[in-house]
Amino acid sequence: MSTATARYSRVGLEGQRVGAFRIPTDALESDGTYEWDHTTLVVTEIASNGQTGVGYTYAGAGVALMIEEQLTGVLKRHDLLDTEAVWHDCYAQLRNEGRQGASSAAVSAVDVALWDLKAKLLGVPLVKLFGQVREALPLYGSGGFTSYSDRQLQQQFEGWAQQGISRFKMKVGRNLDRDPARVGVARATIGASAELFVDANSAYTCAQAREIGERFAQEFDVRWLEEPLLPEDIGGMHYLRDHLPAGMELAEGEYGYDVDYFRRLLAGQAVDVAMADATRCGGITGFFKIAHFCAAQHVPLSSHCAPALHVHPGCAVEGLRHAEYFHDHERIEQMLFEGTPMPVKGALYPNLNVAGHGLIFKWKDAERYAVKYG
Repeated sequence: MSTATARYSRVGLEGQRVGAFRIPTDALESDGTYEWDHTTLVVTEIASNGQTGVGYTYAGAGVALMIEEQLTGVLKRHDLLDTEAVWHDCYAQLRNEGRQGASSAAVSAVDVALWDLKAKLLGVPLVKLFGQVREALPLYGSGGFTSYSDRQLQQQFEGWAQQGISRFKMKVGRNLDRDPARVGVARATIGASAELFVDANSAYTCAQAREIGERFAQEFDVRWLEEPLLPEDIGGMHYLRDHLPAGMELAEGEYGYDVDYFRRLLAGQAVDVAMADATRCGGITGFFKIAHFCAAQHVPLSSHCAPALHVHPGCAVEGLRHAEYFHDHERIEQMLFEGTPMPVKGALYPNLNVAGHGLIFKWKDAERYAVKYG
C-alpha cells in the first residue's frame, strides 16, 4: 500500500499596490458629534502565483503609507497563506505606533487582501473557505444624518424599504430638542411594523441618554440605542443598559480595535449587542476573534459599515445578527468596485460563482479621487 506525499510550494509576495482615495459625499453629512463632506478609502492589492487579493479600509490617507513602508516587509518574509502569522507580525511591526486606530486599519486592509488571495489560490468563494452557516446576511439601512431635511430622511428610508429592508437607523444627538420630531418623521415613514434604530455617536450624557431613550421607546418604539456615550465609558453604559426601557437594546463596539476592548465591554455587562468592523479591528482575522469571543459570552454581534466586505465573513458567523448598510460606504463600494452585491429582500448574498470575496477594485475609475500620502 502506497501513500501519496503532498508537495507544497511557498506562496511568496510577487507584487503589491496601495492607494488612497478621497471621495466626496453626495451631500453634507453630520451626526451627533461630527460633520463631514468626504470619505477616505485606502485600498491594497497583494499578488502571488497569478492571483491578486484585494483589501481595503476606511481611514486616513496616512494608512496607505503605513502599509507601503512598514507592512510590505512583513509580507515579504512570510508564506502568504499563513494569515495568522502575518497578522501577528504586522502588529509587531507597528508596535511603536500602538495597536489602535491607524495601525489596526492598516492591518485590516492587508488581512482582508490576504484572505481574498488565499481563497482565490484555492479556487473557492471566501465564505466556503470559512464554512458557510447562513445563506445571506440581513441588513439594516443606516443614514438619516442630522444634516438631512425631513424630506431627505423620508426619501432615503423609502428607498431602502423598496429594496426589502425593514430595519432603519438614523443619527441623533446634534439637537436634542429637535430629535423627537425627526424620529417621529422616520417612524411615520417606515410604518409601525419596521424596526427603528438611533445612533448618538457619543453625543449624550448618561442622564440625557436615559431620558431621551425612554421617550424614543415610548413614543416611537425605538428598539436600538447605539453609542450614546463615549466608547471608553463602560461603567456608564452598564448603568444605562440597566435603566433603559425593556425592549430597547444598547449597542456599542464600532471603535473596538481589538479583542481586549470587547473583553472589557462584555465583562462590564455594558451592551446588549456588540458591533465589530473588519476594516478597523484587524481585518477578517480580528473579526473572527471578536465573533468567537462574543459567542462564548452569548452576546449577539452586528457588523459595522463596509457592507460588501462583511458579506462573506458575516455568512460564516452563526451569532451575527445583521450588517449595517451604511449609505456612504455602500455608495462608494458600488461606485468603485466590481462585484458589489445589491440587497435582495433586505439581505446581501455572497457570490458563490467566483473565488475570493468577488470584489474587484476599479483603479482607473478611482484615479480622480486619488490623494498623495507620501
